[in-house]
Amino acid sequence: MHNNEEIIYGKNPVTELLKKKEGVDTVFISESLNPSTQNYYIALAKECGAVVKKVHPVKLKNMCGSDNHQGIAAYASTVEYVSIAQILRNAEEKGESPFIILCDGIEDPHNLGAIIRSAYLMGAHGVIIPKRGGVSVTSVVHKTSAGASMRLPVAKVANIAQAVRNLKENNVFVYCADLNAQPLYKHNLTGAIALVVGSEGKGVQPLVKSLCDDVVSIPMHNDASSVDSFNASVAAGIIMYEISRQRNLGK
Repeated sequence: MHNNEEIIYGKNPVTELLKKKEGVDTVFISESLNPSTQNYYIALAKECGAVVKKVHPVKLKNMCGSDNHQGIAAYASTVEYVSIAQILRNAEEKGESPFIILCDGIEDPHNLGAIIRSAYLMGAHGVIIPKRGGVSVTSVVHKTSAGASMRLPVAKVANIAQAVRNLKENNVFVYCADLNAQPLYKHNLTGAIALVVGSEGKGVQPLVKSLCDDVVSIPMHNDASSVDSFNASVAAGIIMYEISRQRNLGK
C-alpha cells in the first residue's frame, strides 16, 4: 500500500471512483476478466489519467485481502482538498498577498507534481485543479512533488473559469502565459496574484484566457511555434520564479 492511499475494490465501488475522477492513481485488472470488461475499465482509467496494470487473480486477492474483488481494484488518494476561500485565508494568516496557481487541465501527474513542488518552493499559498479534465493528486503526484502536495493546500473545483472569476472578485490579479505577450519580466508581478497554467497539449482554454487580467510570455533565444515549446511544468516554474523574485525584492 502506498502512503496516503487506500485500496478500493469491486466493480461498483471502482466504477464510481473512476467516474468521480477523485485521485485515482493505479487501476488493477484481473487477467481473468473478459476482454470487454477489461476495455471498459481501461477506458475509464484513461479518462482519469490513471495507470492500468493487469495482474493475476491471486495477486489481486492478496492485495485486497478478500475474494470479493470481482476482478477490479484501484488505489485512491486520501489527500484532503481545501476551498479557494481557505487558500485565501492561508495567505491572510501569513500577512501576505495571495499567490495562487491554477492548473487548467494538466493531465500528466508528473507535471502536476512538479508544478506543486515549484509552487511550494516559490512561496505560493495554494494550487487549484479541476474536478474533471485534469489529473487529481495521486501517489505519483505525491512522489514527484517530493511531498510538497501534502504541505501546500490544493483546491479541487468544478470549473476553472469560475475559479478565475472568484479570485478576481477577491481582488486577485490573474495572469496566464501566451506566446504573443510582453515578456514576464516587464510586468509588475507583485501584490495579490494568480497564474493559470495550461494543459500540455492545448494550453489555457480560450474562455479561461479571456477572463484573465493579462498575459505574459517567456522570452526564448530560439524560434518556437507556440508556448508549448516549454514543458508545462517547466514554463510554470520559470514564471513562478519571476513572480517570487519580484515579490521578494527589498525584503
